[in-house]
Amino acid sequence: MPVNPELVGREFPPTPPYLVGREKVREFARAVFATDAQHLDPEVARTLGYADVVAPPTFAMVIQDLTLQQLLAEPDSGIALERTVHAEQRFRYSRPIVAGDELTARLQVTGVRPFGKGAMVTSEAEISDAAGDHVVTAVSVLLIGGEE
Repeated sequence: MPVNPELVGREFPPTPPYLVGREKVREFARAVFATDAQHLDPEVARTLGYADVVAPPTFAMVIQDLTLQQLLAEPDSGIALERTVHAEQRFRYSRPIVAGDELTARLQVTGVRPFGKGAMVTSEAEISDAAGDHVVTAVSVLLIGGEE
């Protein structure tokens, strides 16, 4: 089944709240070689004006992944994981993610562009804190290969 062009404009329900843990931030920082002390030491982060350790910018992908799982589970999407490559990622931040944040994300498919036998699917995940304030918009482009 080809990628369904009617995905454009489709919105998904908000994800369950994700509580950002200090150790998760530290683990992620080590995994991506983000060695700045603000990512590892809460005291350093506090001297910089943050409540706790600051997540590296790409940490938003952890929360966005919850929304992409919703998209991949859509029975009429035409998206097959085995033919999917994560082609592009962008972030637009209002403020950094810090340990202690409780984040919820809501995904919208913003584009489906045919590409050879497959398609490029663009989606935006709006990630907000417990107060409902915007934290980051995570934009992904998935390249879906066509069937043989």
